[in-house]
Amino acid sequence: MCGIVGYVGPRDSQDILVAGLARLEYRGYDSAGIAVIDEGGSLAVRKRSGKLARLREALDTDPIGRGTTGIGHTRWATHGGPTDQNAHPHLADGDRLAVIHNGIIENFSELRKELQAEGVEFLSDTDTEVAAQLIGRAYRETGDLVAAFRAVVNRLDGAFTLLATHEDHPGLVVGARRNSPLVIGLGEGETFLGSDVAAFVEHTRHALAVGQDEIVAIRPGQVEVTDFSGNAVEPQPFEVSWDAAAADKGGWSSFMAKEVSEEPEAVANTVRGRIHDGEIRVPELDGLDDFFRGIDRIVVLACGTAYYSGLVGKYALEKWARIPVDVELAHEFRYREPIVSASTLVVSISQSGETMDTLMAVKEAARLGAKTLSICNTQGSTIPRESDAVVYTHAGPEVAVASTKAFVAQITALYLLALHVGRVRGALPADVSAEASEQLGALPEKIQWILDNEQERTEQLAHWMADTRSVLFLGRHVGYPIALEGALKLKEISYIHAEGFAAGELKHGPIALIEPGQPVFVVVPSPRGSITMHQKVVSNIEEIRARGARIIAIAEQGDSAVLPSADEVLRIPLASPLFEPILAVVPLHIFAMGLATAKGLDVDQPRNLAKSVTVE
Repeated sequence: MCGIVGYVGPRDSQDILVAGLARLEYRGYDSAGIAVIDEGGSLAVRKRSGKLARLREALDTDPIGRGTTGIGHTRWATHGGPTDQNAHPHLADGDRLAVIHNGIIENFSELRKELQAEGVEFLSDTDTEVAAQLIGRAYRETGDLVAAFRAVVNRLDGAFTLLATHEDHPGLVVGARRNSPLVIGLGEGETFLGSDVAAFVEHTRHALAVGQDEIVAIRPGQVEVTDFSGNAVEPQPFEVSWDAAAADKGGWSSFMAKEVSEEPEAVANTVRGRIHDGEIRVPELDGLDDFFRGIDRIVVLACGTAYYSGLVGKYALEKWARIPVDVELAHEFRYREPIVSASTLVVSISQSGETMDTLMAVKEAARLGAKTLSICNTQGSTIPRESDAVVYTHAGPEVAVASTKAFVAQITALYLLALHVGRVRGALPADVSAEASEQLGALPEKIQWILDNEQERTEQLAHWMADTRSVLFLGRHVGYPIALEGALKLKEISYIHAEGFAAGELKHGPIALIEPGQPVFVVVPSPRGSITMHQKVVSNIEEIRARGARIIAIAEQGDSAVLPSADEVLRIPLASPLFEPILAVVPLHIFAMGLATAKGLDVDQPRNLAKSVTVE
């Protein structure tokens, strides 16, 4: 949620800020604005509700003079609606100070009352203006913007990233973060700040991570970082592994279409360098091998799509590592006095590495003494830095709000974890490891087969079903989380009712939803894995078909048993049962995208949703 950009350097900051905000549009927003110290030394602000195009129109109508210092923001409304007044930046200190903010200041109400008692008049409904006024007051007392930040941030509760610039100090932008992302970009004679490396990757791939409760002051080619107490901090450098072109559509109709096409590459890149002579070795985990030998339980924490990848991973971890696994919604884990110990491994999954619910759950697990491991797609993000170890997926930037390639990469990373831990614990026979390694290596080609051979037909099916009001999804074993994922994708981007169920639950209630014409997707397990499970799913199909449902089966090539019962069959290549989820989900991603497109909806930025949920 929300996007932040800061810049100091020789170039026109307006151009840098607007381009950076455009690269952060995927995060979700409902207003945008910038503040620039212009060539005359005056602070100029332009902000508008709505999309970035409205801000560009305002800048065209009323240009800002060239300036080399500025901050920019895209806002997702929390306190106060999406209006011009509530858009950021907010001003203070006689309109000489501009402040932008991501997150939520939980004690803003009492702070606002304090300021109102002093005669301060507020122009917006936001918690951000409270922070701006506090910083302005502190600055008038000290004349030092960094000192003013230090005085204020220690009074704020909640999650925040704050950036400010003051016309007394051209060439300086100050920022601070607590439980909200902020990274630094290092250019030649110029320095950037961003809530995400996408804000500046067009200009530099050299970055520094800003840690929890730290204040950063940037000047052209200079960076100073201190903690909230004023002690100097050495920020952690990292290189962005992708370039700006990776975050462009590249001729595709949408980012989601592009990212679905990149699912084979996402799996291949996540596996690359982690298979050696038929044996899975994840170098990032080597330091935990002694710990793995003694663990007695794994808890997986995630939200949304990442949670469903964790449900799939549970089957692999329990089969190959022989360790009991619980998969929990991160926002529930934190508030129920969870039981973990020093022999518990807590695995968090987050594409962005900034999911606030997951971050706070990881902190709680660490406080309780558990060992923490992050599976993440974004370098320099907070959750990996708060964890004892990290396994990065290498899916590349995922811009569409609905996750696709990151999901298959997360499952792949969980399989790598399961195979690594199983080998270390001696629970995984060498022949099983070798077969699994071979299956992992073959997945990209099999996903590509689906894209080449089934995508057009799946999109046509979605087009025919554009008027559908409700879709159900059924699956057993590893097919159950895939049913949940298929339903979520349809809800997210098509805005229609969709539910996923374990097929065995059908007779325990969901069958009441079946009526003539009701579309039902069924993820059919391979008969080669368990003939009993396959027969049960075919029986489920017969039950719902007898009540008039329209059946769309996802089944492996050569499975003739489903042909008499299904209205449509979407084929996937042959794979061992545990590897089928990564294949079976691909048609569901294509279908959801196709149906939303047929309805004329924005598949990249669905209503009310943001890519990264950075508030609780």
